[in-house]
Formats: sequence, C-alpha cells, structure tokens
Amino acid sequence: MNAETLDFNKNEDAMRQALGQLRQRLEKIALGGGKKAIEKQREKNKLTPHERIRYLLDEASSFIELGAFAGYEMYEDQGGCPAGGTVAGLGYVSGRQCIILANDQTVKAGAWFPITGKKNLRLQEIAMENHLPVIYLVDSAGVFLPMQDEIFPDKEHFGRIFRNNARMSAMGITQIAAVFGPCVAGGAYLPIMSDETLMVEGNGSIFLAGPYLVKAAIGEDVDAETLGGAVTHTEISGIADYKFNTEKECLDQVKHILSRLGHPAGTPIYDRIQPTPPQYPAEELYGILPADATRSYDMVDIIKRIVDGGSFEPFKEDYGKTILCGYARIEGWAVGIVANQRKMVKTKKGEMQMGGVIYNDSADKAARFIMNCNQKKIPLVFLQDVTGFMVGSRSEQAGIIKDGAKMVNAVANSVVPKITIIIGNSYGAGNYAMCGKAYDPRFIYAWPTARIAVMGGDQAAKTLLQIQVGALKAKGQDIDPAEEKKLLEEIKGRYDRQTSPYYAAARLWVDAIIDPVNTRRVIAEGLNAAAHNRELPEFRTGVFQV
Repeated sequence: MNAETLDFNKNEDAMRQALGQLRQRLEKIALGGGKKAIEKQREKNKLTPHERIRYLLDEASSFIELGAFAGYEMYEDQGGCPAGGTVAGLGYVSGRQCIILANDQTVKAGAWFPITGKKNLRLQEIAMENHLPVIYLVDSAGVFLPMQDEIFPDKEHFGRIFRNNARMSAMGITQIAAVFGPCVAGGAYLPIMSDETLMVEGNGSIFLAGPYLVKAAIGEDVDAETLGGAVTHTEISGIADYKFNTEKECLDQVKHILSRLGHPAGTPIYDRIQPTPPQYPAEELYGILPADATRSYDMVDIIKRIVDGGSFEPFKEDYGKTILCGYARIEGWAVGIVANQRKMVKTKKGEMQMGGVIYNDSADKAARFIMNCNQKKIPLVFLQDVTGFMVGSRSEQAGIIKDGAKMVNAVANSVVPKITIIIGNSYGAGNYAMCGKAYDPRFIYAWPTARIAVMGGDQAAKTLLQIQVGALKAKGQDIDPAEEKKLLEEIKGRYDRQTSPYYAAARLWVDAIIDPVNTRRVIAEGLNAAAHNRELPEFRTGVFQV
C-alpha cells in the first residue's frame, strides 16, 4: 500500500467518523423535547412535526432539512431549544417544490425563542427569493416570555414574520397554514395572513388572548374551544376555511390544495439539459479532503465528483491559479464555479503561491468570471476552502485591497442565484469574497470539516495571548512560561469551539451541515428552487477600484 492510498484511507476514516457524530447529533435533535413529551402528543392524537412532514411529502421525493442545528448548545439555562423549536426544509408536495415550516410542540410548547424567529425568517427569505409556496404547520404557544425582549420588537424579530406574510401574498407566493394546536397572540396572525387556513377540531385553536389572559383582562370565563377552536372559526367568526377531525385528513387537504397550483410560465430562465453522472464516484470525496486542514489537495478532484461528467471547462486556467473558475453542469443545470485551489501553484514568472490564499491575480480573475456569469445568466456555485487574502508589504504595495474589493463588489452585486458550500476553511475577508452568509447566497451549506472564523485558530490564539499577556505586564504582573502555555491552550480551545460548523449552524450562519456525498443533490435542489423565480434585476457593479 503506497503513501497516497494510506492518506486516502486516513482521510476517509476521519470523514466517516465526523459523519457518524453528525448523524448521532441529528438523531438526538429529532427527538425535540424528548420521548416523554412525544408520548404526551400521542395521548392527544397528535403527530410529531417530523411525522407531519413525512406524511405531507410525496413518496420517494427529496427533502432537505434546513436549520436542524438552530439553537444547538444555546439556551442551556432555559433547558435548550432543539432545532429552534421548529422543523423546516425544502421538499415536494403534490409535485410542487415547497418550503415547509412545522412548530415542535414538544419543545417548550412550541414557544418562540430568539433563534426560532431567526430560523423562520430565513425560511421565509428562501421562499421569497425563489418564489416557492410555503406550508406552515402551526402548533405554538407564542413568544417565550422570559426572553420576550430578544424576540418581540426589533426589525428582524417576531413581527417581521407577519410583515413577510403580507409581502409574500403581494408577490403571489402561495401560503397555506394548517393549525394543529395553539396559535396565540401575535402568532394568531400567521394563519390568518395565509391564503387558506385549516384547523383540526379539539386541538387547533386561534386567539389573540388565551382563556387565562381573558379572565385576567376582562373577567370572562371561557374555554379554549369556545374562544378560538375550529368550530368557532369555521362556523362563527369565519376566520378559518376548513375543519377536520384528524391531522391526516387536514394534511390530505393541504396536498389537495397544492395539487391545483398553477405552474411558473414559460421555460426556466437558467439553462438545463439532460444530466449525466459525475466522472468519478461521490463517495471518493471522503478520501480526497485531508483530515489535517493544513494539508494541500487539488480542488479539481472535488469538482469532478460533484459536476456532470466531463462538463467542467476552466476559465483562465493558467492565470490566478489559487482560485479555480469554470463553467460546468450539475444535474444538467449550467453553473459557474468559483473554488479555492488548495494545492501550491507556480506562476509563469516562477513565483510560488500558497493554496487557499487569494492573490491579486486570482481576485481579478474571479471578479471577471462572476461578471461573465451575470452577463450570461448562469447561476454561481462557490466552493470555499479559503484562508484569506495574501498579506505582507509586497501584496499591499501591489494593491491587494483594491483587487479584493473588485471581487467583493462583483459578488455583492451579482444578481444570478448563488449557492455556497463551505468545504474547509472560511477565514476573514475570504469568507466575504467567496460569498459567505453576508453576501446573500440563495443557500449556504457546510461540510462537517468546515471552519468559519476571522482567522485560523493558531494565529488567533497567539494574537489573543499577546494581547492578554501585554495587558498583564502593563499592570506590573509577570506570567511564567507554564502559565502562558496553559492560557494559550484555553484560548485556543475556546476559539476552536467557535469555529466549528456546529457553532455556525446553531446561529444559522449556514443552512445545514451536509454529508459531502449530498453536495450535488443540495446544489441541484437549490437550482430547481431558483428556477421558480424568473425575475432577474439588471446587473450593475457601481464604482470599481482600478
């Protein structure tokens, strides 16, 4: 067995171990508030959010869960908030690609934490950008009152949900709400601002104030069913449109409604032909990416296991080599790929350039390629493994900031759909230039090997250590080498935890952590979604530094 095979096997083992950890954590999150809470749902003849979604989806169709790690290892003082108390994703109902949002009643009675609001807004953003129908499966006690100041009044808080309901309606985006449990206070507006509202008798209820608050406010004694149950709202108030005896009957009607939706007019704005499989098996991705993030590899090997076989055509292949640009197809869709090359390269002048670093020439090339794709209406796929822009006097004098600004400008003003996959490092301004979360990718996913931070852990820890040691010395305190080493390890451990893809996914900096084998599928589903929106603004970049 040669060294190359040994490295491949070592890398594969490390990736499979990371994927095992990913699956274990997802299985735990899927239990929501736990088995006892699920049993309480059963006693009320209620399904879990995962069961509701599975019943709703077309058989054998693709479902991509988004935001599963929202709130991960957050809110520990409040008992946690698995998946942000909401199960959501991209799936097919009656042949229509949809966004599905389901409250999880087993997590704090479906109450909204700050991350719940952020997750719901992200899913609504995806629906608005891609003109996708939205199905709300409602079962929520409303705002989590102990944290109301972090969820209620600001622009990106709870109220923005209903603003988006109104905006989506004006955009012609279908919204269907099925009410399986409580729908209280401000949350009562969500189903009523949807196109059609369905309720389950005995469990579903909609009211601005529940029985206890009504009693406290005006002294009236009234039960939940009389106040806002399915009979009240379908036969007296006229607020709801349909009532059903069981959840499955209600979900059947949701499917029926979706089956009658009209289809987008005309052919897709983005080009698609008959797809072909990748040139090499996707499973080989496990062994190609080094287990050690500092090791080099050829990004072309990654690309050839994601795109349709033989479709990758490099752009300016021999110039600006630390960024790979090229045209390709993914499941038949035409795409432009912008990817960080991680192996060491040599310029025509004989200068060596470090892989993963953005130099003047690679920034220039990428900016031009992004503009070309906008000119041709070709969606962009970014494959990130970037340690940042080149530093030092030589790069500064050559105008690295100016050239980097060109690339950032092109990414920021790009109007075609952008999909970002964070494969490895995502550091500093490299995150921005390669279409990080702040640059409006339609979808952004991370491999378990992703690392997102302002700089690498070693550099950051040493910098922070120097600052802390300097502060101690300024106070006349000395620190011995052993204490300094201990402090460095503490800082590095804390920093490494913050660079983890789980830390990023918990805060919705990425939409999901994915198995590398699924990269092609999630990109293709993202392109399917993007094709629903045929509106493409004029591409303009404004002032370019030259």
